[in-house]
Amino acid sequence: MRENVLLIGGGGREHAIARALADSEADLYACAGNKNPGIARIASGFETLETTDPKAVADYAEEIDATIAVIGPEAPLEAGVADELEAAGVYPFGPKEADARIETDKAFQRRFMAENDIPGCPDFETFDDMEAACDFIDEYDGDLAIKPAGLTGGKGVKVIGDQVTAEEGKEYIRESDYDRIVLEERLIGEEFTIQAFVANGAFETAPAVQDHKRAYEGDEGPNTGGMGSYSDATNELPFMTEAEYDEAVEIIEATVDALEDYRGILYGQFMLTETGPRVVEFNARFGDPEAMNTLPVLETDFLEVLTAARNGNAPPALEFAEQATVCKYAVPDGYPTEPESGAKVQVDEESAGDALLYYASVDERDDGIYTTTSRSFALVGVADSIDEAEEISEDALAVAGEEGLRVRHDIGKADLIQRRIDHMADLRGE
Repeated sequence: MRENVLLIGGGGREHAIARALADSEADLYACAGNKNPGIARIASGFETLETTDPKAVADYAEEIDATIAVIGPEAPLEAGVADELEAAGVYPFGPKEADARIETDKAFQRRFMAENDIPGCPDFETFDDMEAACDFIDEYDGDLAIKPAGLTGGKGVKVIGDQVTAEEGKEYIRESDYDRIVLEERLIGEEFTIQAFVANGAFETAPAVQDHKRAYEGDEGPNTGGMGSYSDATNELPFMTEAEYDEAVEIIEATVDALEDYRGILYGQFMLTETGPRVVEFNARFGDPEAMNTLPVLETDFLEVLTAARNGNAPPALEFAEQATVCKYAVPDGYPTEPESGAKVQVDEESAGDALLYYASVDERDDGIYTTTSRSFALVGVADSIDEAEEISEDALAVAGEEGLRVRHDIGKADLIQRRIDHMADLRGE
């Protein structure tokens, strides 16, 4: 039986999901607030609608006789789109609103970890009184991360001792309009992500990926939604051991065990510290950009994962090609603070050469595709080594040009990765 799969969302992550389903025994449909040209070219139908409106999404799912839905972004999960789809008889691969709180409510996330004895949880306190939070900063012996409890698109966190001073942190809290925040110990190490495919109490994991949140080369500037990422030809990254990867997977296992009804992607973002992996946060969906590292090397049919989940089974054993990936985002000039839109995108699927092109936030007009004020497109190299994958991505970026665009060219470069390796060696006292 052919499946009618509805993809919800219109970013680079969703373009990667669409590509992963393109050769499956499925008819793909999509809906999003923006019309992603890459997804539109793959899909049998594309509807522009507000994806945080559960009824609108469910109505479109019923219109196309969807049998399975894949929810890409976090905002529809928070809005209860999975709940509405299930009520309409469409299987949603994505957690219900209550389970999505593992991402959408950071105060809940930390309390959940503490109450269920999930390892890797940092010291933390939650606050709805901003002056009490400022007092805690004064009293705490060490640096703290300041996290709004709700969704901020990866841009709301401020780290004392790294991005801000204690006084600047208190000023940030007082001037913000957040009603709840989490203060937690600053973790020192190297960040990495492991994405788990979860269904019916079981899970399978993907290779580790390292994202780069800072806007500028050398890990400088404000946080963004992610400027790019890389993975290696093995499960672990060059600065990690196999045992450290396995320890992070054990944390995911404890979390899945505690989230009894969870289904979809559980994204564990970890800090590899001198004492092992600690949890920076959990997300309730594929990462963006990490989906663009993971799905191109997934050799198992992604549709098999979806139908197994829908049929009440564990995910199939996942096979990944033993290849490295390097993903680099092109973003509009001024991103993320004062982005400028309207630059013409000069690269397409054919001119990208050996790289994979994933569209994100762009505007398709009669005379071409143009940037908006968010991340524009990503170019991903896939090869036997990180060096080779990085060269493929860079070659495609040369075709794209940089008029009206900015790229972190250092992602995947040997010197940047060596700094990660040296950093972990120093922390371990090697």
